Amino acid sequence: MSHRARRISRAATGTLVALVLVGVAACSSSSDNGSATASTDVAAGSATSTLLAPREFAGYLDQNPDTPVVNVHVPYEGHIDGTDAFVDFETIAAWEDLPDDLDAPIVLYCRSGNMSGQAAADLTALGYTHIVDLKGGMNAWTAAGFELLDDPAAPMV
Repeated sequence: MSHRARRISRAATGTLVALVLVGVAACSSSSDNGSATASTDVAAGSATSTLLAPREFAGYLDQNPDTPVVNVHVPYEGHIDGTDAFVDFETIAAWEDLPDDLDAPIVLYCRSGNMSGQAAADLTALGYTHIVDLKGGMNAWTAAGFELLDDPAAPMV
């Protein structure tokens, strides 16, 4: 194998390892009961999204009542009190109510954290710099003792 072919092979292997690690992180489940601090910043260029454990998330919602809270889970499986919108995670980048200000905060959640993680990645790719995401989603929320509301008529955009 030539020197150039070995370099390309090493680069491809490095890329594959990075993709596997990202996949493992995205699919891992959380047994966090919401009492521990679990903030993590994930860089996407200069934009970031912040994962908050349920108790931190609840505190953030209390301290930031004007921040839009978006349930991106499909199909509808309940929601957190104070939710402003229900937007399919796959269409979040086209949501008509996205703030014009790329630095404005947006709060996302879903059932497990996977769909909201994908939505957060889409928004950071658009340049949004202040995405807050519920670590472990509604599953972690209820496991931490918080309530979900049930409104089967909740509209998805």
